[in-house]
Amino acid sequence: MSDRPLDRIRLEGLSFHCVIGINDWERVAKQVVEIDLTLYADLSPAAESDDISDTVNYRTISQKVRDFVEGSSFGLVERLADGVARICLEDEMVRRVDVSLRKPGALRLGRSVGLDITRTRDGQ
Repeated sequence: MSDRPLDRIRLEGLSFHCVIGINDWERVAKQVVEIDLTLYADLSPAAESDDISDTVNYRTISQKVRDFVEGSSFGLVERLADGVARICLEDEMVRRVDVSLRKPGALRLGRSVGLDITRTRDGQ
């Protein structure tokens, strides 16, 4: 890999339904979670070739994330966000991923609860 900065692909406003939470009432029905992803990769080969095989296929990643999230049943949003990051890093071109996850309505006093995590291929 070159020394040039990595390019970014952003997937914003992904919305899924899953069982998430530690309270009994949260375990009964699926709730909405909203996810934004930033995928870091070298996109220069695709810019030159105009070939999908030279880039990150964000449609495939978003479908894998959807399948994972909607089939999950975690207590903590931290675990869910980490699992989403791991799926994104399965793509060999993705070197780093930022996951922003929000759970609307988790607090009566606020619009949502959320977190941001970053994971890298090399674990740093």
